[in-house]
Amino acid sequence: MGRSKMNAMQNPLFDFLTRLGANNNRPWFQEHKSEFDALREQWYADLDRLIAVMTTEIPELASQTGRTASYRIYRDTRFSLDKTPYKTYFSALISPWGRKLDRAAYYIHVGIEDCGLYTGIWNPPSPMLRKLRHAMIDNIDEFEEIINNPALKEYFHDWAGDRLKTVPKGWDRNHPYAHLLRLKDIGLVNTIGRDFFNNPDWPEVAARRLLLTRPLVDFLNYSIDEETF
Repeated sequence: MGRSKMNAMQNPLFDFLTRLGANNNRPWFQEHKSEFDALREQWYADLDRLIAVMTTEIPELASQTGRTASYRIYRDTRFSLDKTPYKTYFSALISPWGRKLDRAAYYIHVGIEDCGLYTGIWNPPSPMLRKLRHAMIDNIDEFEEIINNPALKEYFHDWAGDRLKTVPKGWDRNHPYAHLLRLKDIGLVNTIGRDFFNNPDWPEVAARRLLLTRPLVDFLNYSIDEETF
C-alpha cells in the first residue's frame, strides 16, 4: 500500500513495536528481522525528508542523514537491571555534530509508550549546566522572549526532563526564576500521539515545528561556547 493511503490506517511501525514489546528476545527479533529492516529503511527515508526541510534554514545540517541521526534499536544492558535486548521505540538526534555531543540539538522519539519532538540539551555535565543557568538568568529578558514566543508555545509548552527538588546551591531559594534554576535538562517537548505519524507528510510537519525551536537551541549553544572571564 502506498504512503498516500497511510493516513487511513495506523503506521505499521507501532504494530511492530507493540509485538516487540511483548516478545523482547533475540529469537523473536531474528524471526522478524526482515520486517524490522523494512521499517528502519522507511524511518531513514522519513528522517531524510525531515532533515532536508530543516537544512533550508540550518545549512549546517546538510552533512546529516536519517541513518547518521538514528539511534540503534539495541539496548545497552551492561549497567541496567532490565536485560531486555531491544528498545521499543525508534529515535534520532539531529545536529550538525552528529549524535554524540554535549550540545543542544533536536530529538525525535517514536515509541509504544510515548512519542514526542524534543529540543534542547539533556544531562549536560555539571560545569556546563552551571554555565547555562547563569546564561539564562543573566539574559532573562532574551531567554523569556525565546521560550514565550506564541508560535513556539503552540506546540512546545512543557519543559522536558528532570528537575531538582530545590534550587541549586549558591542561589536564593526564593529566586523569582527558581523554576528555571531547578532544571537539570534544559529542553522543551511537543508531546504527540500515534495519529501524528499516520499523516504521510509528518516529516515535513515535524521539521517545521522543530525549526520553531531554533532560537532556543542557538541560545544554549552560544552560551556553551561563550568564553567567560
